[in-house]
Amino acid sequence: MAQVLTESTQSSSRSTGKIINVTLWVLQIAAAGMFLMVGFLKLSGNAQMVGLFEAIGLGQWFRYLTGALEVAGAFLLIIPRTSALSALMLAGVMVGAIITHLFVVGGSPLGAIILLVVTTAVAWGRRQRTRNLLAGLRQARDW
Repeated sequence: MAQVLTESTQSSSRSTGKIINVTLWVLQIAAAGMFLMVGFLKLSGNAQMVGLFEAIGLGQWFRYLTGALEVAGAFLLIIPRTSALSALMLAGVMVGAIITHLFVVGGSPLGAIILLVVTTAVAWGRRQRTRNLLAGLRQARDW
């Protein structure tokens, strides 16, 4: 009887793990698409983005930096080994975007809030990958 319960629990656990993995992949791909789109708009000099970053007042270099972080983060988000670290970086970018919307340029920060929630969920769901990556870097350094 105990063996049947253990096998049932293991099967259920594997099934839940697969569902979480698929959900995280869907979130990663959707977020990567959004960050690619917005990042390319920033890097290509879209008039709306140029105006937005003029209103921020830090100069256009900040638009290029933000766009580059978003595009690089989008690519790193779909690489399994770097997905969690990329999600952390992109979450930081979204915190900055939310603060900028609330205190500098106005407008709704809803898009940035949604992307913050998604990237935070990915970073949390893939946290073991970050631990493995950092452990590997430590071993390489000690070698």
